[in-house]
Amino acid sequence: MLGALARLVKVEHSVFALPFAYIGLFVAAGGWPGWRAFVLLTLAMVAMRSFAMAVNRLADVRYDRVNPRTSRRELVTGEVTLRQAWVFTAVCAVVFVAACAGLNALCLALAPVALVWGAFYSVTKRFTWLCHFVLGSVLGLAPVAGWLAVKPEFSLAPILFGLGVTCWTAGFDVLYACQDVDFDREQGLWAMPARFGVGTALKLAAFSHVDAALFFLLAGYAAGLSWIYYAFWAVCSLVLLIEHRLLSEDDLSRINVAFFTLNGIIAVLLGIGTLLAVFLAR
Repeated sequence: MLGALARLVKVEHSVFALPFAYIGLFVAAGGWPGWRAFVLLTLAMVAMRSFAMAVNRLADVRYDRVNPRTSRRELVTGEVTLRQAWVFTAVCAVVFVAACAGLNALCLALAPVALVWGAFYSVTKRFTWLCHFVLGSVLGLAPVAGWLAVKPEFSLAPILFGLGVTCWTAGFDVLYACQDVDFDREQGLWAMPARFGVGTALKLAAFSHVDAALFFLLAGYAAGLSWIYYAFWAVCSLVLLIEHRLLSEDDLSRINVAFFTLNGIIAVLLGIGTLLAVFLAR
């Protein structure tokens, strides 16, 4: 049962958000933030991401049943029932709020806003091609959340990191949506490839990733990070370039490498680079 739920929410995709939450946490603390903040933030992030993904699966189950690519998902096959998924979603929401309460008053006050925004993404593909950026903004909360976990005040550096994550996530989500262009058109869904065509969508995804690289560059400057961060940033920018070289309008066969593998590498590398910059500059 737990394994099926983990597959339902693709828990391995936490690699996209957790490193950025830790970036905000460690930069704000200027070093090790303490076990309490580290554990509670980790718990909050995993719970929030699982909540948002479970809501997405519940909202999309009618589409997943008729899409050949998604017809083996757990809610479609019955490996996880709708009732079990709703209970799991509620539990994740409670765990998230409890973890936020354990951090500080501002985190607790913002917890309902984060939950509503995380759930809202799941309906945006019904009416706007900006759905990819809404998803990006959900993950973009990660570095801001990490910062607020130890410094309950808003600052430029985590906001710039958040904007970078927003554009980065939107870009690779557009790439992923290219797989379903025909299906989305049939169903009247507003994913960018379905609205503008795969070729234009690939160009817009590349533009979004250029923006992401610029925001990450500015974020490092705003945070006062050392040259170590910029070295890792350069490598991550190169990986983004490689990601787009793997795909073309006529060949999407390497979409899984471009979507999961390379973007997972980017998140981990940027996280490592930030931590090294924080600790070695002390």
